[in-house]
Amino acid sequence: MSKIIVIGANHAGTAAINTILDNYEDDVVVFDGNSNISFLGCGMALWIGKQIDGPEGLFYSSKELLEEKGAIIYMETIVEHVDYEKKIVYAKGKDGKEYQESYDKLILACGSLPMRPTIPGSDLENVQMVKLYQNAQDVIEKLNNPELKNIVVVGGGYIGVELAEAFRRCDKEVTLIDCADTCLGAYYDHSFTDLMNQNLTEHGIKLAFNQSVLEIKGNQKVESVVTDKGEYAADMVILAVGFKPNNELGKDVLKLYSNGAYLVNKKQETSLKDVYAIGDCATVYDNTIDDVNYIALATNAVRSGIVAAHNVCGQPLESIGVQGSNGICIYDLKMVSTGLTLSKAKKLGFKATSVSYRDLQKPAFIKENQEVMIEIIYDEETRRILGCQMASKYDISMGIHMFSLAIQEHLTIDKLALLDIFFLPHFNQPYNYITMAGLTAK
Repeated sequence: MSKIIVIGANHAGTAAINTILDNYEDDVVVFDGNSNISFLGCGMALWIGKQIDGPEGLFYSSKELLEEKGAIIYMETIVEHVDYEKKIVYAKGKDGKEYQESYDKLILACGSLPMRPTIPGSDLENVQMVKLYQNAQDVIEKLNNPELKNIVVVGGGYIGVELAEAFRRCDKEVTLIDCADTCLGAYYDHSFTDLMNQNLTEHGIKLAFNQSVLEIKGNQKVESVVTDKGEYAADMVILAVGFKPNNELGKDVLKLYSNGAYLVNKKQETSLKDVYAIGDCATVYDNTIDDVNYIALATNAVRSGIVAAHNVCGQPLESIGVQGSNGICIYDLKMVSTGLTLSKAKKLGFKATSVSYRDLQKPAFIKENQEVMIEIIYDEETRRILGCQMASKYDISMGIHMFSLAIQEHLTIDKLALLDIFFLPHFNQPYNYITMAGLTAK
């Protein structure tokens, strides 16, 4: 029986802890600097935007639940150093108490840190970054101030777009700024991001793309944001410009990926024996490019935690890799994607092309009906599917999983043309959009 230390009780860490405790007899000791466990950050915008009653449902585990299973949990306790040679973890609690714990196996679940751009004025009051439960609490308290009317969100990724919607639902004037020419460009090509841009604009969110933030102005408290193309009134500024892997505990000892993430194999093993890394602080194997990559998603984190847990306990298990499947729902527009965008595929050297198709989800005689748009990216030479994007006001999200599996298994676009897809008017069309996209691919 081994003693396993897990540093971090985030999604990845919690998955690893539960898997070990549910399946093995090994001892588990956990250190986490936070005061809570398992906060679903993906639901934070729903809470801020008053789409749910409160944060209670955003937690799926707790210190007490894990302790009931047999884990020793140290919350609000920061790991300051790891002696990898002697296999000892050194930590300090919020109360100043110091801890030394030896380990047989170590799992690093250190997560990621929000990137804070070096912009003059970024230290002003009401300039916020939102990642943790406490961050959301702070923002909600400030939103209750009727004098807070104008909010600028810097960053047009998933978090920035979701928060822009949330603030608009709170009847605030919202401006979304990004240096790129669109939002969500890392996940979708322009035909899809154009849909989202239109959706945001129709709901009163001002878009300021192709603009770089030069300065945040204010006298102690933020008053405006200055870009290279204009100035925007701001009573609050949200910086949502991305995340970086938290590698502080191992950056001088373990091999790192180009962005600083711990480099791991398919068993989540780092370059040092008996040390594993999971979640946002570690790499993944990307089946789209058949190589190591960094894709920070909660789903990837959970799977990596499960894989690491079995391996630290002596049961060999390899990850099957990821495709970066993701989705977003803003107002009633639902968009999902997996794999590469067309522009990204071309940049990576694939001879990539795409086929697009639009149609109604159901036959025209069905009263409740919505248009669906799909784009499938594939390699012209090998015909291999590289990515897919779908959008509709109808919930078509489950369809993206088929394309995720297709990418994982290196299937070709030609396999879709005669794929066995059932038909029933309640659900779809006899020649549905997936079949038609496959049939029209050249």
